[in-house]
Amino acid sequence: MKTIDREPTIAVGLMTLKDEEATLNFDLHGDFMTPDSTRLASGSYVAKVPRGRIQITAQSDNQQFDVKELLLTPADDSHSSFTLHGVTIGIDFHWERKESQRFQGALRLKLDADGRLIVINEISLERYITSVISSEMSATANPELLRAHAIVSRSWLLAQIKPWNTGRANADASQVTVKTNERGEEELIRWYAKEAHTEFDVCADDHCQRYQGITKATVPAVFEAVRATYGLVLTDGETVCDARFSKCCGGMTERYADVWDNTDIPYLTVFYDGEEFPTEYKLPLSDEVNAEAWMLGAPPAFCNTQDETILSRILPGFDQETRDFYRWRVTYTQQELQDLLWKKLGIDLGAIIAMEPVERAASGRLVKLRIIGENETLIIGKELEIRRALSPSHLYSSAFIVRSEDEGEESEFPSQFTLIGAGWGHGVGLCQIGAALMAERGYEHTKIVSHYYPGASLHRLYASE
Repeated sequence: MKTIDREPTIAVGLMTLKDEEATLNFDLHGDFMTPDSTRLASGSYVAKVPRGRIQITAQSDNQQFDVKELLLTPADDSHSSFTLHGVTIGIDFHWERKESQRFQGALRLKLDADGRLIVINEISLERYITSVISSEMSATANPELLRAHAIVSRSWLLAQIKPWNTGRANADASQVTVKTNERGEEELIRWYAKEAHTEFDVCADDHCQRYQGITKATVPAVFEAVRATYGLVLTDGETVCDARFSKCCGGMTERYADVWDNTDIPYLTVFYDGEEFPTEYKLPLSDEVNAEAWMLGAPPAFCNTQDETILSRILPGFDQETRDFYRWRVTYTQQELQDLLWKKLGIDLGAIIAMEPVERAASGRLVKLRIIGENETLIIGKELEIRRALSPSHLYSSAFIVRSEDEGEESEFPSQFTLIGAGWGHGVGLCQIGAALMAERGYEHTKIVSHYYPGASLHRLYASE
């Protein structure tokens, strides 16, 4: 793996205003300059998009100007920043909400091909990583976790953008297959890749990785973690590792190919998230008997914790609202499940008779699920399609078993279905809560990344000047 001369600058998509009538409210802290040397003073501004142009209004004096595109560069890069109001985070997930967020670097406003206003932050990669590791996890987490996450997030980012993106592990579009199998059942198999961002390198939300501004980086340990790992990435031969991660693996990590395209990536594979696999459980978890025992139990993995003190120290505030991440239960009535499947899949299956596993990965996660209705039977996959179909937002994971309850002898249809599951997220790569607990137990950051990315190597892609 070669080195490069300097730290890259990246473009992060912060917001897209989808409504033509919507407005963007933002504040400049310090003076900013346009490419033609026009100075915008510190203060509050409003951006609108009337008639295919970006209209900027200064709230202090109502001064206006119209542009096709605007780049605002801080006059003092060390001290200037900007705040965006009404930024949506956790889009489509159960923690979705709006925040005001403050950023360093340059602010670019432009219109996409559909005339929507796009808000972009152009910032040095290491400043970006400083925000990411204190947005994905809390800035008060163990320093070894922050260092490990800096390496992982830096690697993941570079694997998404040229020239480090080989195109192998990260296609730019979701893939869907609809077919009728040999039993006459319809199969809807879909996997979701990173969104095809054409106007910027990565987005700022969970669909890429969380980037929520400088207000999250509140303690010296965050800046020290970035300094200590400056330019350090995970590599697989001559390639920067596509270092995926999720919140909680539920005790078993997942194989890349069982979540996305059918490509085997050696450092993204299935293994127990602990020191020694517990003897009271059996592998593989693709076996239904083994999977059931695993989901109903609470094996002593790294990510199995209910320690309030540790969780409050490692998780951001809104993530602390979710405490049943290791083992969880969701119950739907017959009507709720019918309505949900109609809303999410657009298919009227009628009354639901059963939900059955068709294929489980070695981690216990469902890759294909059969839903038997009175009108027809449908098989869905992969894991995210299952999670989207069975939740108003996203089910915690696809690692679950199904229990149904009958109304009585007079009814052929169950009255309700309970999903009993494990983990939070896809489970591929680093388990954030598991890594946090490893750090709490004294593991160094190099041991943490080698645990979650077996066979990967560390390489300093660029050095500080």
